[in-house]
Parts: sequence; C-alpha cells; structure tokens
Amino acid sequence: MLENYLWLVPLGFGIGAYATLIGAGGGFILAPILLLSYPAEKSETIASISLAVVFFNALSGSVAYARAKRIDYRSGLVFSSISIPGAVLGALTTSLIPREFFDLVFGVLMVLSSAFLLYRPNTGRRIHSDSQRAARSTAYHSRSTLIAGACICFLIAYITSLLGIGGGFIEVPTLVYLLKFPVHIATATSQFIVAVVSFSGSATHIATGLFQHGLRRTVALAIGVILGAQLGARLSSQLNSDWIIRSLAAALGFVGLQLFWHVLFS
Repeated sequence: MLENYLWLVPLGFGIGAYATLIGAGGGFILAPILLLSYPAEKSETIASISLAVVFFNALSGSVAYARAKRIDYRSGLVFSSISIPGAVLGALTTSLIPREFFDLVFGVLMVLSSAFLLYRPNTGRRIHSDSQRAARSTAYHSRSTLIAGACICFLIAYITSLLGIGGGFIEVPTLVYLLKFPVHIATATSQFIVAVVSFSGSATHIATGLFQHGLRRTVALAIGVILGAQLGARLSSQLNSDWIIRSLAAALGFVGLQLFWHVLFS
C-alpha cells in the first residue's frame, strides 16, 4: 500500500538536510532507522536501499555546493577514483555478513567515531569564512596528502559500502583533522566523493541482484533527501564549523547506542 511508504518522504527530507549540512550522505542515520524499522529484512536489502538513497542525497548536495564553488575537484576526483574499487568490493561482500553482526559492527563504528569527534571538536575555523580564498590554498594539495587521502578513502569506501552508508561522516573528520582541509571545503568535497562512491556501490548492488525488494522505499526516501539536501547546503554557510562537528558527533553516538540496545535487548 502507498500509505506504508509516505512516512519515508519527510524522513528523507530531514536526513537530507542534516546530512548535507555536515557533509555526509545520511546513510549513517538512515541505515540504523531502517534496521530498527524492518527487523526481519536482510542486511543486504537494508544496505542497498540506504546506499541508493545516499547517492541521491549526495548528488543533490553536490549540485548545491558546486553552485557555491566550495568543492575541491582535484582532491575529490583523486579520492573518489581510488575509492570506487573499495565501494564495489564492499557491496559484493555485504550479503556474507549475518544481520546481528552487521548491526553490532555498525554500532561500534558509530560510537567510536562519535567519541573521536567529541574529543577533538575544535577546528579553529568558521564555516562562513572566505571560501574562495581557502579553496585556492595549496596547503592540502601536496603529493603526500593526496596519496594518504587516497589510501584512507579506499578503506572508508569499502567499510561504508559494506554497511550501506555514504562515508561522509568519516571523510569529513579525515579531511579536516588528518589532511588539514578547511571545514567548509571538506564538507562540500565529501559530498562530491560520496556521490561518486555511493553510485558505484549502488550499481554493484543492482548488477548482482541485491536491489530487488527496496525500490518503492528508495523512491520515497530519495524524493525527501533531494529536497532536504538543498536546504542543508544553504544552512551550512550560516553555521560555525565547531557546531557542525559536534552535531555530527551527537548523531553518531545516538544511532550507535540505539543499535547496541537493539542487538543486546531485542
């Protein structure tokens, strides 16, 4: 019945707005909600729905950030091209993981990421600083930075495609803390990378037949995230970068603890 899917549209809108604001694809929020809402569903079905929605959200957010000229295309193209094999490999191994272990790994990843961000929230930059001046900086374009970032992004792509999430919630801290990107450039570039990588993972799910039972849910969620991502991109230019990092940490911790509770007490 159609009404069984209507609630997914406003859910997608909220996820799209919030995830784009913090430079993520939204899968780290959506996948736990789907896991809790459809406890009898196979992990590969949840992962395929989530990753497809992440693609639509990241694509919409990337368009908005491109108009604002905040995407670092050089780094984004290098990192995403290296990440594609990792995304394909992760998508191919999703069906090999039992559902309960899938939930537990997801929860651990969320909580650890949250703890790291809460421990180091201060980026020392404001998101509404001169973005064009920061984009022209070459401090984070060195050869060693690009190589290190490519290796890290390959691993992130494998893990997040395996779990059906976009990876932006890990890529943003990586770009900011390890590779020294300005936060507003990191969030926009992360959206671009997530769009490319999630498309590769979703295409693999479709080609291998994993994406068979989630089309209607994906369409409803995609409508919401496409609209919400535009709002999130607009709001991002108004907010302090520390708030964005803390907000990301709070969301990660909440969904991680929810999954722990579900695995241990359901």
